[in-house]
Amino acid sequence: MGAQKGRDLLVRIGNGAGGFVAVAGLRARQLTFNAETVDVTNADSAGRWRELLAGAGVRRASVAGAGVFRDEASDARLRQMFFDGAIDSFQIVVPAFGTIEGLFQITSLEYRGDHAGEVTFDMALDSAGALGFTAA
Repeated sequence: MGAQKGRDLLVRIGNGAGGFVAVAGLRARQLTFNAETVDVTNADSAGRWRELLAGAGVRRASVAGAGVFRDEASDARLRQMFFDGAIDSFQIVVPAFGTIEGLFQITSLEYRGDHAGEVTFDMALDSAGALGFTAA
């Protein structure tokens, strides 16, 4: 498999009608998976090496993105979700890998503008339930 174009990594927000729409204006996107560990090390642990309990930690995914504010329908949806504290469906499409889909909450939404430049925004999402994966 050859290198993939970064612009093809998509973040899509639920459109409220059962479908998804790409978050407009994103220039950078990042998807992170994390799993907490559960340490079960005790006095009987071999060689005093740490032992972990398999499958016991909390798993989560976070999504970050930054781009140019375009005042599209997806921007309005993000803004409304943030102010409502809503949890809704998102899709993250990773080219030649697959699609991750599930519930996320917006944990950060920032807007900024330089005097001689465009208005930009940053967003951060955290998973709010089990995620599904569909291979490409």
